[in-house]
Amino acid sequence: MVEAAEVAYDEYGEEEQKTFIDEPAILDKFKAAALITDNCLKKASELCVVGADIATICATIDTMIEEEVKKTYASKKSKNLERGIAFPTCISVNNVMGHYSPLLDESTQLADGDVAKIMCGAHFDGYASNAATTVVVGDGPVTGRKADVVLAAWNAFQAAQRRIGEAATNNDVTEVIQKVAEQFQCNAVEGVLSHKVKRHIIDGNDVIINRATGTQQVAEFQFAPGDIIGLDVYVSSGEGKPREHEARCTVFKRELEQVYNLKMKSARAFFVEVNKRFPTLPFSIRAMQDQTAAKVGVRECLNHDMLIPYPVLSEKQGDIVAQFKATIVVQPRSTAVIAGNTPLDLSRFQSELSVQDADL
Repeated sequence: MVEAAEVAYDEYGEEEQKTFIDEPAILDKFKAAALITDNCLKKASELCVVGADIATICATIDTMIEEEVKKTYASKKSKNLERGIAFPTCISVNNVMGHYSPLLDESTQLADGDVAKIMCGAHFDGYASNAATTVVVGDGPVTGRKADVVLAAWNAFQAAQRRIGEAATNNDVTEVIQKVAEQFQCNAVEGVLSHKVKRHIIDGNDVIINRATGTQQVAEFQFAPGDIIGLDVYVSSGEGKPREHEARCTVFKRELEQVYNLKMKSARAFFVEVNKRFPTLPFSIRAMQDQTAAKVGVRECLNHDMLIPYPVLSEKQGDIVAQFKATIVVQPRSTAVIAGNTPLDLSRFQSELSVQDADL
């Protein structure tokens, strides 16, 4: 992922070093995308009801994003501006951590009490605003470990935002996420990275690691005006150690460094569509016109390292994972959450645990 980000940065040249401090129009594009992302995330949350089909919801929200982006920057001058999905809609339930965006014939349905993590994103001109939230399906009160883990993730998410706003370092944010999780007897999930966001790049090299371990650490940096951060907080009621799930991987991104002359006709047709519609940002094969051909095309592309997969990840069966994600703007005198600032209805959650440490 880091290597791919470096290549993307080089390919788009020195222009990519500019920030919204240098060009305020950049922030306008982030904000326009953020508004669509938040509206679509809200709609997805409303659709997460008992018996709802996950693939159907994902397809509905992806279509909504593609329709909504047509309504902004709609003048003749801007009509050729690149726009669309920045991250395909994923709805990952209970112990499934992320990237579950199934095909219709491989989908599952939501049940009462399911803890559903919803993620989506939009972009204009390659400036992506992604966000995620966690909802509990049904209308009843949420208790026990489900309440603990959602409240842990939510409070860690809020504390992490405050640390970024204090012009702290990425390591300070990592520390506060794990400390808050421990207040609820939960664990921050290992292997999760929050990246700086640039044009066409949602996985920049400067990162916040969700949980540092003896073998998983990152270089320290300090937040500065002009930064756009994709803050991604995952908390588990279990160990917080992700593993690949048995579900088919459907979310991918082009590997810009690799070039190969694909042999199969279906693979070539698939890759042409990817280059046209999703040249730099992640996509789901659910979005392809011919999904059967896409399955074949993905296989050959992966064999030659032309795609980066986003595999479905999970915690142990019986454990619960919650996620909150925001796009955060670091300004000269403040920070602002432009996407992913949807409030959580705390009245539904009943936990015997809470944040006791005043510093958090």
